[in-house]
Formats: sequence, C-alpha cells, structure tokens
Amino acid sequence: MEYGFTTAAYVVAAVLFILSLGGLSGQESAKRAVWYGIAGMALAILATLYGPGAGNWLISLAMIAAGGAIGWVVAKRVQMTEMPQLVAAMHSLVGLAAVFIGYNTEIEMAGIAALQAAGDADALEALSGFAHKIAAKSASEIAVLKVETFLGVFIGAVTFTGSVIAYGKLAGKVDGKAKKLPGGHVLNASAALISLVLLVMYFNGAGTWALVVMTLAAFFIGYHLIMGIGGADMPVVVSMLNSYSGWAAAAIGFSLSNDLLIVVGALVGSSGAILSYIMCKAMNRSFISVILGGFGGTTGPAMEVTGEQIAIDTEGVAAALNDAESIIIIPGYGMAVAQAQQSVSELTRKLRAKGKEVRFAIHPVAGRLPGHMNVLLAEAKVPYDIVMEMDEINEDFPSTDVAIVIGSNDIVNPAAQEDPNSPIAGMPVLECWKAKQVFVSKRGQGTGYSGIENPLFYKDNTRMFYGDAKKSLDALLPMID
Repeated sequence: MEYGFTTAAYVVAAVLFILSLGGLSGQESAKRAVWYGIAGMALAILATLYGPGAGNWLISLAMIAAGGAIGWVVAKRVQMTEMPQLVAAMHSLVGLAAVFIGYNTEIEMAGIAALQAAGDADALEALSGFAHKIAAKSASEIAVLKVETFLGVFIGAVTFTGSVIAYGKLAGKVDGKAKKLPGGHVLNASAALISLVLLVMYFNGAGTWALVVMTLAAFFIGYHLIMGIGGADMPVVVSMLNSYSGWAAAAIGFSLSNDLLIVVGALVGSSGAILSYIMCKAMNRSFISVILGGFGGTTGPAMEVTGEQIAIDTEGVAAALNDAESIIIIPGYGMAVAQAQQSVSELTRKLRAKGKEVRFAIHPVAGRLPGHMNVLLAEAKVPYDIVMEMDEINEDFPSTDVAIVIGSNDIVNPAAQEDPNSPIAGMPVLECWKAKQVFVSKRGQGTGYSGIENPLFYKDNTRMFYGDAKKSLDALLPMID
C-alpha cells in the first residue's frame, strides 16, 4: 500500500514539475507555474515522509521546518538586485548535499561490507531504511552504486565550489575579471584525468581515500572553471551551474534509489543545459568553451577609445523626450541596483499617455541572471506587449528618435562588433547607437562590473545622464508634459 501511494504521488509530482517548468516560459503563465511547482514539492515531501523506509518522520519534519524558516528569513531579506547571487548560493547547497549524501552512502557501504565479512547475520537483519536497501543489493548492483556515488560526489563538488565563486563574483566579493592559474585548461584536464583514474581504482576496491582525493580535485575544478570566466558572461555561468546542480540532484536520486529525485534532477539539468546553449548562441559563444570555462578573456590589446563623455542635465533629456515620437528603453543591472523599475514604469506611462511609442529592448543576458530584467519590469507592471527581445527590436534603432540606456554596459557596447580583441568580441548587442539620440543613465564614468570600456559613451549622438538612476528619473518625471 505504501509503495503504491508513494509511486502514484511521485508520478503526479513529476507531472506538476513538468507543468511548472513549461509554464515558466511565458510571463502570463509564470505565476500559475510557480504554484504547480509548490504543489508538486509539497506532494513529493508528503509521499517521502509517508513512504516505506522514511525513518523518524518527526525528525524529518523538524529539519524541514528549520530549513523552511531559514529560507523564509533569507528570502525576506534579499533584495531583487541580490537574486543572482542568491540563486548561485542555492546551487552551492545542492552540490554540497550531493557530496554529503555520497559520503553517507560510502560509509553505509563500508559498514555493511564489514558486517558481511564478519558474518554478523543478526546485525544485517536489524538494518532498516537506506542501509537495508544497500544490504539487499547484489555484488553487481553494489558496483553500479559505487559508480553512481563517485559521480554524484564529483558533480556535487564541482557545483559547490563553482557556485561559491559565482556567488563571490556576483556579490562583488571576488574580482569579476577572468583569471586562470598558470597552465590554464591543462590544470583542469589533469584534475579530471586524476578523478577518472580514481574512479577506476574506487570501482576496483580502493577505500574512502580515493573518494576524498577525487573530492579535492573536483573542488579545484569547480573553483578554477568559474574563476576563468569573465564577469560579462556570468548570466551564462549561473545558467550552467543550474544545470550542474540538476545533474547533482539526479546523482543523489540514483544513490538513494529515489525515482522522483532522478526525474527532477534530469529536468533541471537538461533545461539548464538548453538555456545555457540558447544564451551562448545569443552571445555568439561556443557552448563547449562555457562547459570547459575560461572564456571572457582578451586575445590582444583592446582598441583605444578616443573622445570624451559629454554630460546632459535633466532639462535636456526632458526636452528630447517631449519632442520624440519613438523611444526605446534598455534596462540593465544598474536599474536593478537603483531599484528604479517603478520610476521607469511611471515614465513609460506618462510618455505613452502623450501618444508616444515606447518600447523596451531586452538582451538575453541583461542583468546577472537569465530573465532578470523581465522580472523587474513585470514587478513594476510594465505591459508585456511592449517588452521586446533583442532579435525583435534591434533593426528598429535607426528609425528611433531616442534610446535610453539605464545601467547597461556590455549589452550596448559597439566594441563587440568593432574590436576583435574585446572580451565580448562577436557577441550580439543592442545597436542603440544607431538611434538619433542616445541617453545613458549611469552613476559615474567607470567601466562597470565587467571592467570593459564602452565606446558608446564617447559617440557624437550620446549624452551621459549621470547620477543614481532612480533619482535621475524621478527628477525627470515632472518635466514630461
């Protein structure tokens, strides 16, 4: 009876997770999709607690309550601007869980092997839960379990340190520039080869030491992979780590013989990999180079930028907007930092009320998380139908009167097309400099998060609207008549 209920509940939960993932592809269906995910997770937890071999469900409930309380507090404190680093931190926890569960499995296997060698039938008979499942496995099944355990620990360790470094870069605690140790990819390949040799040794009877050495090698790989990726490409890194965390969860599922965990891990892993591939195409990057790490660096001296950045005051921007008929707004991470989305929404409302055409141009990697800008604009109730993807709107810039860039750098950088030595060379960008006038809302003259100079700021038709984005826009609003 318990097995039947658990299996049926897992099937329903898996369907809910699939519906949730599918619904997240559209803004209108996203809210409903989140509820599908919540219902699926609640059902999965209930089935696991009720199912066979669940152990002491009071302890499980206490741990769930403690974890839920911590998650609630963290979620309430985290600002929308900090969501990218929060996601990276969550990925690290999934990887660490895979490592812990892998080591727990190794300890269980070693203990059971000792009991079997000693012929302690009573102790073996008294085993329950996960240990009982292991004791019931044949020699060939144990061999498969050892491989699953090893791979789970490896993927989890890579995910953990990679996510920690990604968190550090996104939070500004680690330098966002691409950095590799002398030897570069050779070091990563050597660590991977060592891990492969250790897998063969572990499979053939090597003890826990092989797992420990491999874990250290995997920790290094995760660290060095993400350190070798530049800040401009961190949105792809977050997506890639999301995929890694999914495969780590699937590996946990194999170790625990939990079908739902395998399905959910595979869903997350495959969807993350597909998203990474789509984003790499949008950035003209090689998917393999992302997996191996180390893109985002330079191949030679960058093109020298000449000229000066010319500032404009609030009155000048207001006059241009009042005269314009077509306006494109390009949001970036600076908008998120200033929490200016509500001000942007109000500016949009006032301009549209005057009969002007206002649209938003969203680059696939705007912000530091896939879909970051879409979420912020939806939160500010900007109409979905005027929020356009790069491919839909890029050719319209030459016929646009005013383009407003709010806190963006790399996604509007002409160097991607003009400088073959730029770290973002070849990356498709929003060609806002083709508009008749360009206003860039920016806090100062720095190069921004990725440290890449932007020739857009020096072009003849560009004016710099310096200051905090929210304060600048709030000052601008009364002048839109």
